[in-house]
Amino acid sequence: MYQEHILVVEDDVDVNNLITKILEKKSYQVTQAFSGSEASLQLSISEFNIVLLDLMIPGITGEELIKEFRREKETPILVISAKTSLEDKVNVLNIGADDYMTKPFETEEILARVNSMLRRYRRFSSQTNDKSEYRFKKLILDEESRHVEVDGVDICLTRHEFDILCILLKNPNKVYSRESLYEQVWKNGYYGEDNSVNVHVSNIRKKIKKIVGEGEEYIKTVWGIGFKLSN
Repeated sequence: MYQEHILVVEDDVDVNNLITKILEKKSYQVTQAFSGSEASLQLSISEFNIVLLDLMIPGITGEELIKEFRREKETPILVISAKTSLEDKVNVLNIGADDYMTKPFETEEILARVNSMLRRYRRFSSQTNDKSEYRFKKLILDEESRHVEVDGVDICLTRHEFDILCILLKNPNKVYSRESLYEQVWKNGYYGEDNSVNVHVSNIRKKIKKIVGEGEEYIKTVWGIGFKLSN
């Protein structure tokens, strides 16, 4: 069963645990972060349906996190803060937060806000993403749930393996250079010596081959350029 994934960023352990308990009771999957640096790491390695964020956290501030996250993603951000001034609220909403709650809070209000934001986000996602499921030969990839199966068998891909495969599936006739894949998946510049793309493509091939055997190729190497689907 698919569970919507929520990141709770709050340095007060008791408050973080309380919010987590509230959400898990409603069957949400929750990841906790207790500093801005920890939150930034979680945001870089996992996909979330919503982020609940305190502003006054150690390391990277809540405001800096919002700016960092908004450069790449449209995931809803609900700020829950002890800052109550109108200026703080306006500033945070202007830099990219979607909603703002002040402490202390009521359990029912948090749940109501989360449910409302997720409903809006689902509608937004269905309108902006023409397609979530991609098929190629015996392979099916669902981008929204990050689920992949081959010939009816689930395969477990790492985050980077999934992202590479998803990029290839979206444009099955296009040849992607190693540089292009690296920059899209790792969000960094490519300097020509990093073997990460080759290693991850090799791992994807091995996982698919375990199920379909040696006879059918799924990812083709275009020598001197990069990779594409093997049509």
